[in-house]
Order: sequence, then C-alpha cells, then structure tokens
Amino acid sequence: MSRLQGWPRGCAALALCLLAGFSAPPTAHAQPPSVAQLQTVEQQLNGIGTRLTRLQDLTDIEIVQHTYGYLVDKSQWRSLADLFERDATLEIGGKGVFLGHDRVFEYMHVGLGPIGPRNGLLIDHQQFQCLPSVDPDGVTGHIRCIAFVMSSGGWGHNYYEDVFTKENGVWKFRKLRGPFNMYAGYKLGWLDHTILNTTPEKWPPWPDLPPTVVYLTYPNYYAEPFDYPNPVTGRKAPPPSPRAGGLAFGR
Repeated sequence: MSRLQGWPRGCAALALCLLAGFSAPPTAHAQPPSVAQLQTVEQQLNGIGTRLTRLQDLTDIEIVQHTYGYLVDKSQWRSLADLFERDATLEIGGKGVFLGHDRVFEYMHVGLGPIGPRNGLLIDHQQFQCLPSVDPDGVTGHIRCIAFVMSSGGWGHNYYEDVFTKENGVWKFRKLRGPFNMYAGYKLGWLDHTILNTTPEKWPPWPDLPPTVVYLTYPNYYAEPFDYPNPVTGRKAPPPSPRAGGLAFGR
C-alpha cells in the first residue's frame, strides 16, 4: 500500500512543501500538488523509510551477536539458545555441525557445563570489529567478527561468519560459524604451546554433521572466506588457497 494513500490532502501537500524546502504555509492561491509531485514525495519518503529500516537492521544484528558473547560469559545457555531460530545451525572450531535450536542448547549445556556462573569458571568472550550487512530481501543478514576468548582452560582467537534471519520483525541466528585461529594454554602461551583444533570426538555431545572444513589453527594458517565484497571496489575476495599458508589469499 502506498505510504501516502489515505493521507489527508493537506498533509500530503505539507510533506511536499517540506521536501521542497518551503517554510511558509501555502497561500490561498497556491495550487494543490499534482499526482506526479505526490508520487515523487512518496518515492522520497519510501527511500528514507527503507534506509532507516536498514540502519536499524544493522544495529539489531550487531546487538544479537554481542548478546551471544555476554550470555556465553555467564553460561546463560537457555537464553543463548533463544537467539537461534528453530532450524539454525551452530559450528564452533572443528567440533562439527549441530542442527536446530535444541541441539544448540545441548552443545552449550553438555559441552561447556551447567547453567550459570560458578567459582573457578572463566569464559569471557570479547567481540571486536563486527561488520554487519543486510541482503536486498531485507530478511537475511550477515556479520563478520573477531573474538578474543579468555577461559579457565586457556585463551583463544576466533572469527565469526554468521547468518541471520528476520522473523516477525526480530533478528535471530540462522547459522553461527566460529572457526578458531588460535587456542593455547596460559602457562606456556600461544607462541610455544597451541591446540591445533577441536575435533568431533573430543568431548560430548557428538555433532549431527562433520565439520564443513577441516583445518588446523596457529601456527598453521586458515582464512575464513569473507561474506561481503570489498567496500570500495565491489569485488569479492578470492577464496583462500587450500595449501597451508594461503598463498592465493587476497591476491
């Protein structure tokens, strides 16, 4: 439905005057706006409305992503699972793919421990450099982030390349993918003692599907592909080379 349909004619005229830069009210001799003028106003208002919606979408996607990190910090697994749509997927490190809202909860609750903070537990999940985007359909979104993890078991660095969907005006995770770049213990540090990656059989629960990509973390090299093009040139980044060292990446 047109945004101007059903508007009083005087309101439409006022909108036209405001967009045209007139500050004074129309005089008695002013001509009513033409259909073409009203259509121009409608297009401008629709364009402004679309831009405002997209800006709000970007903010909402980033809020959901950051909320995930804060809920991980304090082991709020039920609230965390509620950030995911019913058929969402989750894949962290090399553990494999978990299918659906209930399996997201199981991965957290069984794999990472009981709900709620407790003595001796640290899972701080700091997220940086988040770049959200929204597809032209207006209901599919993406985000790329970097996370620095400080946990009771060590410290790590990982990426996020996540997909979101908008359901009834609310953004939710459709796919969370978090490949690790580095994970290490505290005593010897990330330079001399690293964990090369997690694996499906390392601890329960067991995944529904195997890892989508098999890779090793630092000192090996893996580059998670970018979901968005270069913001200046518009060109998509080339896929990483399958060879260790990523020789073709970024060229």
